[in-house]
Amino acid sequence: MTNSQAQFLKMTETPIPNLVSRLAVPTIISMLVSSIYNMADTFFVAKLGTSAAGAVGIVFSLMAVIQAIGFGLGMGSGSNISRLLGQQKNKEADIIASTGFFSAITFGLILTFFGTIFIDYLMKNLGATETILPYAKDYAKYILFGAPVMCASFVMNNILRSEGKATLSMVGITFGGILNIILDPVFIFVFKLGISGAAIATLLSQCISFSLLLSCFIRKKSTTKLHIKNVSKKIGTYLLIIKTGLPSLCRQALASTATIFLNVSASFYGDSAVAAMSIVGRIFMFTMSAMIGLGQGFQPVLGYNYGAKKYDRVREAIFFTGKAGTVVMTSFAVIGFIFAEDIMKVFRKEDLEVIVIGAFAIKMQCLALPTHPMIVVSNMTLQIVGKSWQGTFLSAARQGIFFLPLIIIFSQAMGLTGIQITQPVADVLTAICTVPFMILFFKEIKQ
Repeated sequence: MTNSQAQFLKMTETPIPNLVSRLAVPTIISMLVSSIYNMADTFFVAKLGTSAAGAVGIVFSLMAVIQAIGFGLGMGSGSNISRLLGQQKNKEADIIASTGFFSAITFGLILTFFGTIFIDYLMKNLGATETILPYAKDYAKYILFGAPVMCASFVMNNILRSEGKATLSMVGITFGGILNIILDPVFIFVFKLGISGAAIATLLSQCISFSLLLSCFIRKKSTTKLHIKNVSKKIGTYLLIIKTGLPSLCRQALASTATIFLNVSASFYGDSAVAAMSIVGRIFMFTMSAMIGLGQGFQPVLGYNYGAKKYDRVREAIFFTGKAGTVVMTSFAVIGFIFAEDIMKVFRKEDLEVIVIGAFAIKMQCLALPTHPMIVVSNMTLQIVGKSWQGTFLSAARQGIFFLPLIIIFSQAMGLTGIQITQPVADVLTAICTVPFMILFFKEIKQ
């Protein structure tokens, strides 16, 4: 029995709770570590002052653009790969993997080139105030240098997860994240590089993650193979990857757009408001990473079994992941609501205004946190099974269709309070929207 055949049997025969849990643990760990090193950036940079802390939030929207490209191509490749492997079409899976990988490097290089040339214009339009701008530029220039590496790493990470090799993807992401946490204080305070030190630490860590992930393919630990000769010359292959990855691309692009609107709206209330909402964003990236990690463990299970037409296992995987996610997110919500002020003090105990603004925003978002499993599971389900347009709509709903008009209306009607409650209201509305889509999907697989 070949490795690919053994992997097929594992993904289509192992009991669902065991399989999802086994694949989810590595992805949850890698997602949590990634979020922790993002919070570490915020924590250490915040020691340089409120304006520096605000700069992290500004550049975060730039990183969201890089993630949008990487996740879009990665999920577009990974979703197709898991279905192809479920149909035991390994050669076609190699073509999708190679095309996604080299496309990510190309798009990353384009972003580096134009982003570096127009960095002043870019930072101002992302919401940087005059006092935040110097810090934002110092941070962003190094992040832009790493764009090709970051985009390609997201693709390789998604490919390995789609194969059911979650542990391999975890090693690369986790090691890079831990290294970033160690290097942050060294470059910022020991080498006295300030906010540039945080960016350099991130860049070096991303390069290490890239190298470790690539080694999995070079050492033939992966099911699929990456090679320039496998890159497709057919436009249809690129369109398939983009179409399938459109929900992820849309979700990440709108996350960047939502962050820009949030920063611009908050900037009217000073650097403290920008810093507070930036910190809150990083905190909820951490809490959401657990749910996204669980969902990423569920995705290859869904893809393999949907491709193999084992619809009872598809249904079971959806319900198991939804119930497990609800327990996790509700627990986070209770803890976050009770300890909101203490959490904010960890980052900026010197600035009372930052603490007050951030604590209220945390409490409001905690109220909507239990709705996230429904949003994540439904979105990932529709994307994996190839219902890209439905998945794209749900991806656009949370931080686009609902968030963008709401932040304009709420900020004008209620000021800073409106800004603080926009995201939780958008979350609840998005969760309601998922219901009819999932009802239709269950009817289809029942037939």
